[in-house]
Amino acid sequence: MSVGSDRAAFVALAVLGGGCLALQSRINGELGHQLGDGIAAATVSFGVGLAVMLLALPWMHRNTGRILHALRSGQLRWWQCIGGACGAFLVTTQGLTVPWLGVSIFIVALVAGQSASSLAMDRLGVGPGGPRLITRNRALGALLCVGAVVIAVGDSFGDPRSLGFAALPLLAGIGVAWQQGVNGRVALAATSPWPATLLNFAVGTVALSVALAIESAVRGGGPPGAFPAEPWLYVGGPLGIVFIAISAAVVHRIGVLLLGLGMIAGQVLGALAIDAVLPGPAGRPDLLTLTGAALTLVAVRIAARG
Repeated sequence: MSVGSDRAAFVALAVLGGGCLALQSRINGELGHQLGDGIAAATVSFGVGLAVMLLALPWMHRNTGRILHALRSGQLRWWQCIGGACGAFLVTTQGLTVPWLGVSIFIVALVAGQSASSLAMDRLGVGPGGPRLITRNRALGALLCVGAVVIAVGDSFGDPRSLGFAALPLLAGIGVAWQQGVNGRVALAATSPWPATLLNFAVGTVALSVALAIESAVRGGGPPGAFPAEPWLYVGGPLGIVFIAISAAVVHRIGVLLLGLGMIAGQVLGALAIDAVLPGPAGRPDLLTLTGAALTLVAVRIAARG
């Protein structure tokens, strides 16, 4: 297989990972809606994913000890091993905001944060590829992504609550860019993406369990709501396994930029398809949302030329 076909295959995997994230957003958003608690939905999602990795897929544990060796030797820093906290925040925002915004606007806001912050992550050398210069095209692409959010939520400017909800996935996108960079370093140290994925789910589950315990203590009473019976509401965790594993496996082969671009394309296209076929409480994508999504894809194309 040629270098060009290898790169195309890895980018296709990134697009698949982005599509998984869009579908996970819809599932976790519905779970959060039914439970009436986004943190509880995120905890369930991460907990199911961690259980799948520990019980159903024990071969994923191999090479985990290499992470400890890399920490002791200084190849890794402790803060590079807590990317799962950003994943926990992302999944929490899915449960909190998707019922209000819909998958399309959620993904557009997420993409804007991810695109803008990826410039800083590349410049600082957070990922395994080392520092990368901020070119004109990449900066223009990031600005266009931010503009896409403004257009997508343009009809919500009179509703401060909707704008506040859109800010959460924007912040989550910033965390995703950092998470992808540090996960790449962990995967490189472990010589496999699976230990990095397992570590993400372990860190995220612990962080969410603590947050849920604090929320329950402040709120008082028992669980936030009865758990729904539909099995499909609990596959958000396994979809997260696919998303995180692809990120960790691909980032050091095609770089943070191409990984992010492929996943952004998968997120946007997947979100539009999901909201069009299975509209949630927010309804089908309107003209402003479609325009914002199209502008996001244009921004990705411009940034790719950088």
